[in-house]
Amino acid sequence: MNPFKMSKIFVCVLIVCSFSWDIVVGITDSTDLAALRSLKKKWQNTPPNWVKRDPCGRRWEGIYCKGSRVTDIILPGTNLAGPLPEDILSLSELQNLDLSNNRGLLGPLPTNIGTLKNLRSLVLVGCKFSGLIPESIGQLENLTNLFLNSNQFIGPIPHSIGNLSNLMWLDLSDNRLNGTLPVSNKTTPGLDMLLKAHHFHLGQNRFSGEIPLGLFSSKMALVHIIVNDNQLSGTIPDTLGLVNTLEVIRLDRNKLTGIVPDNLNTLTSMTELYLANNNLNGPIPDLTGMNRLSYLDLSNNPFNPPDVPQWFTTLTNLTTLRMKNAGLRGNLPTGLFTLPELQTVVLANNQLNGSVDIPANFSSNLRLIDLRNNSLGDFQGGSFTNSVLLDDNLFCQTPEAARICQTTQPSNLSDFIPQLNCAPLSCFLDSTLGSDCKRPYLGSLVFRSYNFSDLTKILYYTFLTDSLQPLLASFQVPIEKVCLVSSSVDSNGFLVLNISFFPSGDAFFNRTGVSTIGNALNNHLFNSPYGPYYFADLSYSAFPGRSKHIGLIIGTTISSFVLVLLTICAVIYARRQRQIANKTVKSNNPFLLWTQGKVPQIKGARWFSFEDVKQCTDNFSAGSEIGVGGYGMVYKGKLETGQLVAIKRAKQGSMQGADEFKNEIELLSRVHHRNVVNLVGFCYDKGEQMLVYEFIPNGNLREALSGKSGIELNWSRRLMIALGAARGLAYLHELADPPIVHRDIKSDNILLDHHLIAKVGDFGLSKLLTDHRDHITTQVKGTLGYLDPEYYMTQILTEKSDVYSFGVVMLELVTGRIPIQKNRYIVREVRETMKENGNIHSLVDPTIGSVHLIGLEEFVDLAMKCLQDSGEERPSMGDVVKEIEDFIQANNMHVTVDSTTTSATYEGTSGVDLYGHSGFFDVRGNSPLLR
Repeated sequence: MNPFKMSKIFVCVLIVCSFSWDIVVGITDSTDLAALRSLKKKWQNTPPNWVKRDPCGRRWEGIYCKGSRVTDIILPGTNLAGPLPEDILSLSELQNLDLSNNRGLLGPLPTNIGTLKNLRSLVLVGCKFSGLIPESIGQLENLTNLFLNSNQFIGPIPHSIGNLSNLMWLDLSDNRLNGTLPVSNKTTPGLDMLLKAHHFHLGQNRFSGEIPLGLFSSKMALVHIIVNDNQLSGTIPDTLGLVNTLEVIRLDRNKLTGIVPDNLNTLTSMTELYLANNNLNGPIPDLTGMNRLSYLDLSNNPFNPPDVPQWFTTLTNLTTLRMKNAGLRGNLPTGLFTLPELQTVVLANNQLNGSVDIPANFSSNLRLIDLRNNSLGDFQGGSFTNSVLLDDNLFCQTPEAARICQTTQPSNLSDFIPQLNCAPLSCFLDSTLGSDCKRPYLGSLVFRSYNFSDLTKILYYTFLTDSLQPLLASFQVPIEKVCLVSSSVDSNGFLVLNISFFPSGDAFFNRTGVSTIGNALNNHLFNSPYGPYYFADLSYSAFPGRSKHIGLIIGTTISSFVLVLLTICAVIYARRQRQIANKTVKSNNPFLLWTQGKVPQIKGARWFSFEDVKQCTDNFSAGSEIGVGGYGMVYKGKLETGQLVAIKRAKQGSMQGADEFKNEIELLSRVHHRNVVNLVGFCYDKGEQMLVYEFIPNGNLREALSGKSGIELNWSRRLMIALGAARGLAYLHELADPPIVHRDIKSDNILLDHHLIAKVGDFGLSKLLTDHRDHITTQVKGTLGYLDPEYYMTQILTEKSDVYSFGVVMLELVTGRIPIQKNRYIVREVRETMKENGNIHSLVDPTIGSVHLIGLEEFVDLAMKCLQDSGEERPSMGDVVKEIEDFIQANNMHVTVDSTTTSATYEGTSGVDLYGHSGFFDVRGNSPLLR
């Protein structure tokens, strides 16, 4: 036989044998193997090592086995996407399934999920699963933990859940569930049968009807009942007082009526009681004997008490008393303020009268007393110097009480500023790592209740470093440190701790590290000292790449002859893989058809070949370089028409930013405005990505403020720049169709032309608000210091996120400083200065001069409106434009742009309208031709 044919046969036999070897040594049960392969086929973004043929023997990431059978799938926070297929039901030995915080997982749960008889823990927190919760879920007789919170489930709670006799945790919060709370009868089970359950978390749904009398009994072991923010009506059943193990009750934000049961005071283990925002009436319940009670909120109920309850003074562990608008009347007992743990008293909008006397031995922890809108005749504060709110009381009408009654607002607890001792700022959100940092995994612990109100006194760092970090280390998570990024109280009254986990050793966490952290928190392996919580993360996109194939390592031990043959096989395999990879790259390439002759019809944007751009930049010579950024080098060029252009050239050898590149082309080609950078064209040729803009000669605002560009920005020029940038943003938000959210407004992205007209640029991160939506949910991107804290914490992007960023830019214009400098955040510094003495002049950029700056106070006030923590409280960009124009007009200034000079003047009435359209307009954008 021909020797060449023999060698080919031998190679083929060797390949077949190598595949057979995997089959021989594989240990995974064939049914389980088929199920996992189906998951791999139907899910996107599965771990790279799921290409191995033996999930148990070669340990697929996130898959854990006992012998040949799969027992655990632990993959939270790994960016999985797709449905939960029926094939998973074949994993009959599966005990723990945690797929939390994979927002790409969607669709209904398998109808027959009850066939997973061995399942003990089902954790699907923070995905996008929808539809009905299957009735068969009640067949999971070994289930102890059921976490389905923060999804999109609809319909009622299945009665069958009452069959889960071993269930300890039931969390269905933050869905769209409706109907009544199910209890058992002669034919069907209900929640009252869950005698081992410690936690009923059912808040933020749409449950209605009465709370069934039979839901509670003395046989239950409940610790938490959290059913806030629903539509429950009727009375609170007195059977609730039979559950003597209860520590937390949240029934607030419902439609409950009637009298609060008298027997609640028998719940002596209670630490937090929330009944606010209902329609409860009758007397205020007597809570004498509830000596562990620390947080009490009965606000906004029409109680009819005979007088202020005296039992207030007996609750020695009380930290927080909130009874705003609760029908209170009479005199406050002096002893209330001496309770040793007391931090906050809010009794506004009641009928309190007489005199309030703060004794000398008041609680050293007391921070806030709010007694606004009562009928108090006198107030004696003694030596108490913290926040007291007394507006709208009788004694405030006397001249001598005016100073005391001036409202002193409590400090803003939701200020957003990273703790800089964690790591350099670039480690948090920048797309590339600095040399001195590692990429953290970011997330939020959201506490549904907590037993304190003075956030400044809580030892967050001790809690994180002494409790959470050692727990994760015990699970072999390579963790260097856990840090607090920020803290706040959200609109639900939940405490939000934004935290960062930093890896040890490598610069990144692998999927196992992130999944273990997520599982410890989502499955409540971590026992928090601050009460019930849930964990929400930010998608971690920094996973390291694929590891080397184990087969190459094994191959080094084979004899030299076999090694040569394997090398031949490897060459063939590599060629095939390269073909597959090339095909994949092409299928994922957003510019597959963007060749000459097939360019999409984009109005106003010209396609340039690589040779065209090379020629107009003198072969990308050093003399043409005008800047460099994270995207790549920027060159100055001159087209054959004589037009000067700026060319952004992506870094060689990198496709990073291809989607941003396409995004910017499509956005800018349809946006035409004097305050938005004009896109001349683009180049996608010979592996190059380049954007060709109009040339902006005076650089960006950051360079001008720093003095780097040599441009002097007096106060009038700064006002002109602010107005121009605001007009550009207002156009994007209000006249572009669909509206555009820029998402990265900062001084670096506001460019100045030869007239110092401000132009908004760099749309690589921008998003369209299509389909008449006013927001989108998207991964957080932007620049730290300018980033909207509400967007950072919720991942909900709106136009108001740009407004926040613009507010930071306004403070830059006033102070000349970068947003975060020497561990000081400019937003916080301005707030503190205005609160202390209102002397904003102490922060003004000294290069402007010491003379009085017309409109400064109004400008700063507007900036602070833009920087409100809640987007709803911020103005629109159109309103911002009008306010700037209003105070310019009020001070007899008129902004014009002189075509022959770079200076701005305040003379005449020639100019541009609200959105930058040229013509004859007054400062408010009104044209005589339109009247």
